[in-house]
Amino acid sequence: MSAENDGASAVGAPGAPVAGASVPGAPVEISDPLALRALAHPARIAILEHLVLEGPATATQCAGIAGLSPTACSYHLRALAKYGFVEEDASAAVDGRHRPWRAKVVAVTFGEKADTPPAARAAGRAVRDSLLQRVAELRDLYYEQEPTLPLEWRKVAGINHDVLHVTADELAGLRQKVFELTESYRRLAPEERPPGARRVHTMFEVFPWPREG
Repeated sequence: MSAENDGASAVGAPGAPVAGASVPGAPVEISDPLALRALAHPARIAILEHLVLEGPATATQCAGIAGLSPTACSYHLRALAKYGFVEEDASAAVDGRHRPWRAKVVAVTFGEKADTPPAARAAGRAVRDSLLQRVAELRDLYYEQEPTLPLEWRKVAGINHDVLHVTADELAGLRQKVFELTESYRRLAPEERPPGARRVHTMFEVFPWPREG
């Protein structure tokens, strides 16, 4: 799953499915504070991410990914389903007792405009914080395992830090170029991946230089 805090907004009725969620792979813009709050939990982000990357899974199968009990995982799946992020997938059920769930969205965008209500701004910040927490968990896990990885992968992993001088329009264009480039490598379907490919986390973050002092 990819997520962007990019200033985009969409109007959604409280309790209604996320607009556009029926379009597989299409980025979904969210501004409904209740939908954002439903997503603003590291465990729910991890669950949705797992369903996007691995396909349908039961609450028990997702529990290990989220570090929760199957019962707690079922609760989070129902909360995600209420707002259209996931749905039950009867076609993937092996028997009547285990109910698989599947992702309905692959990518989401959220942000704010000048007239965004305070509740939506606060909910967006909560999603952002949960995403950053999830990224931190993955980063820490990688560095724990880094010594066991082949040298060829350790050499190409890393963090690039830079400072640019751009206009707002130039920055918007840069983000679009990066999105289009990385999107071509997402390859969610296993058959799209070349031999030797492995899953890699990528994050591109930009923000105006803050005032210091």
